[in-house]
Amino acid sequence: MSPARPRNCTGDSFFAWEDETLIVNILGKPGASKDAIGKPKGTQLKVSVTAAPKDGKATDHMVRFLAPLFGVGVADITVVFGQENVNKQLRIKAPRKLPAVFVQGTLELDQPGRTPIVNKRTA
Repeated sequence: MSPARPRNCTGDSFFAWEDETLIVNILGKPGASKDAIGKPKGTQLKVSVTAAPKDGKATDHMVRFLAPLFGVGVADITVVFGQENVNKQLRIKAPRKLPAVFVQGTLELDQPGRTPIVNKRTA
């Protein structure tokens, strides 16, 4: 019998909190016409960047694009996996700001019948 697979730490959401660290699942789109945060798609958040997908440079560009949107330095964002893949997970240490899509995601989780996955840190 094989060991149980670990559960996605973000559950049914594209993000979760672990103490003061925000964990975000990303579906990247390199080579886009502009840098932008899109809408959630399942358990991932679409993020488009203008950088070409070569040797992880699009991911590096994505981290530099996202850092000011979360009010953190580039060093406060860790790529857990997906440095050279469109599917990635980021850990953002103590974000001081949250883009609107995160606030909307929190409100959706507060609907009756849904189990909140995130801490009430944003409340």
